[in-house]
Amino acid sequence: MIKTPVTQTPLQLFAPYLPQSNRQGIGALAANRLLVNIDPYPEMESGDLIELFWGDCYVASTLLSESDIGNTTVLHVPQSFLQSGKVKTYYRVTKIGSEPVQSPGRKIWVKLETPGGHLVSSDGEENQGLAPVVFPGNLQETGLTSRHLREGIDIVIERYPHMAVYDEITLRWGDRRMDFPALTEHQVGTAITLHVPGALIREAGEDDQQEVTYCIIDRVGNNSLWAPPRAIRVCMSDKAGIER
Repeated sequence: MIKTPVTQTPLQLFAPYLPQSNRQGIGALAANRLLVNIDPYPEMESGDLIELFWGDCYVASTLLSESDIGNTTVLHVPQSFLQSGKVKTYYRVTKIGSEPVQSPGRKIWVKLETPGGHLVSSDGEENQGLAPVVFPGNLQETGLTSRHLREGIDIVIERYPHMAVYDEITLRWGDRRMDFPALTEHQVGTAITLHVPGALIREAGEDDQQEVTYCIIDRVGNNSLWAPPRAIRVCMSDKAGIER
């Protein structure tokens, strides 16, 4: 009798995933202890060797035991392997007596630089690498009047360290907040002019020292924290003033 050769079914592996991925990638906070998850695969067995690769560099491995079968495998990527930019991570499974099988890859964006640069504030609430907002013309001397409460004003955010495409600026005017569209390529490296609507100024109300500040969140969720605030006097009359 002629025996029919047994054809071994190739392993069906899934792409790894990173539970700490935020928005479009990995930021500085997640990089402190970055984990990669590998879902259980068919024919998972004790003795399988799983090897994790980060940008074609081997970074970690584990040998499965009986208690691992049917469970998610979690491997750690050492921080020394992380650099800003796009990278692909994948893994290989080697069964006893078989050749390694490679999984589909997962492409991820890594950005380790925080908008505004290194956070040097001792209270953990301000980023001294960000300049305070700039009010136009003589508003620093005259303050805001009823006309500005109707028409709004333009303010300027000076260029800041690690400015990048897709950065999103959030303005805080008193106890009100406003999100602005993500930065485009031609805006990077320049001062940004933002229009503050009169409605927002009116909602925040009159104040002799209305604090105005902003923060930036980049494409991977790095948060700049708040810039040092600048106080402006807001009143309905034509007599007003501003102080830093």
